[in-house]
Amino acid sequence: MHHYPGYGPGGPLAAFWQRRISLRLLRVMVEHLPPSGATARAYNSHAWQPLDFAAADTRDLLNLLLTAFVNAHRDPKKPAVPWPEPGWRPGDPTPEESAAKSEEQQARARAAYQHILARAKGE
Repeated sequence: MHHYPGYGPGGPLAAFWQRRISLRLLRVMVEHLPPSGATARAYNSHAWQPLDFAAADTRDLLNLLLTAFVNAHRDPKKPAVPWPEPGWRPGDPTPEESAAKSEEQQARARAAYQHILARAKGE
């Protein structure tokens, strides 16, 4: 909203509280904030734009098509190429988060197994 000149320090929000602009004008200004602006990035928790998502979808589709082509034209005696995993998108866990979650699950499973063994032995 700082792109609107003439509102002085504090911008349009301060101008609204000082009754220099109407609530309707402030609402119109907020509704027309740019989709790539700081407000949208904070609301979405990422800076990806629709074109970024389209590019990621295109990359995933090309990977699938390439894998299908390679598998269709491979030597029948050789194993098929595994299907590719989709690329990372905002909201997906990072590889580090996935590894930490996997380690946590393994630790809980190990503790549960130890608990069952202790109960079976009568300890």
